[in-house]
Amino acid sequence: MNTKRWKSLIAAILAVSMLAGCGGEKKSGAGDNEEKQEEAAEPTPEPTPTPTPSLIPEDQYFSELTGLPISKKIQNQKPIAVMIDNEWGAYNHFGVAEADIVYEMINSEHNERITRLMAIYKDYDNVQQIGSVRSTRHTNLMIQAEYNYILCHDGEANGMSSWYYEKPWALAHIPGGFSRVRNGKAWEFTEYILPGDVDKRREVFNITKEYNRHKPDVDSHFNFVEYKTETMKDDYLDTATNVDFPFPHNHSKLVYNPETETYDYYCYGMLHVDGEDNEVLSFKNVLIQNCEMEDIDENGHVLYHVVGTGIGYYLSNGHVQSIIWNRENEAKDITRYYDMFGKEIEMNRGNTYIALVPSDSWEELQVYDPSKPAEEEAPEEETEETVG
Repeated sequence: MNTKRWKSLIAAILAVSMLAGCGGEKKSGAGDNEEKQEEAAEPTPEPTPTPTPSLIPEDQYFSELTGLPISKKIQNQKPIAVMIDNEWGAYNHFGVAEADIVYEMINSEHNERITRLMAIYKDYDNVQQIGSVRSTRHTNLMIQAEYNYILCHDGEANGMSSWYYEKPWALAHIPGGFSRVRNGKAWEFTEYILPGDVDKRREVFNITKEYNRHKPDVDSHFNFVEYKTETMKDDYLDTATNVDFPFPHNHSKLVYNPETETYDYYCYGMLHVDGEDNEVLSFKNVLIQNCEMEDIDENGHVLYHVVGTGIGYYLSNGHVQSIIWNRENEAKDITRYYDMFGKEIEMNRGNTYIALVPSDSWEELQVYDPSKPAEEEAPEEETEETVG
């Protein structure tokens, strides 16, 4: 499948009409030779308006990351994005199942294109342990502006120091110094974020806790369906219960769980479970973006082109639809997802997995339903060779 670039996206204009009502004038009269005393009409009492019941308690609001109710106390609090090593030696992960959004992307061209996770949390102090924490890459700074998150990492790719000053939003990063937890592993796999760690380190680097610039939309980062409703259950959509990603080192895979109506994450051929409570890493929404990727140094570090336009897929409730993703401006725009007619798709409320798949391996991506027979490819037409 080849990447198609859009030059513009269709904008819809909604016209609102107002209706006005008119009242009649009441008349009174008297009969022949009959006196009638005109009585003042009693005003009709207006009905007491019935208050609209609140969908959620007044001390909650709908999260801009998941569309689900959370405490208003943290409404203006920046989320954090935590770089998490996805190497076998780093397992088991802690706290990833509690993330609102998880990105998976190739970390390096070396080591069979090993991937790394970036987990985004709004209510991070309610997660007991997050990690282990590892180094960041250029792409994570490219994504940072659209979330206004605080990037938490320990280490970075070569040449990133200048980026922190070239891109003002990227100054909101904490380069390590979180808690160390003895787990019998090598030192690089022992750093975790515990409750209170972010605020302590944030104050050291003078990073504001509340949204200050490039703030996501007030309502949501995604275009969520109405509360307590569901989408992606239509019969006309293709069913898709499995996704095999072209990540040869990790063998990342998603499998739909009809009981929970979410997609379970597998890595190294094993179901991903949290190291603290054995919670399965599972997602209500899956977004897959076809992105150009380039090598940027001799160490195999890569940069994804996450600004621009490309094709992809949206999966939820066991179904899939083709989409087009678009992000016009690196400094402020949020990535938006559209159907093939240019209408922004509606997503279910819940957590989201986002995979950035390199364009050069897009054809290897498999999105399918194993209960249905695979489509047979049409045989190639034979051509007669001219013998001279």
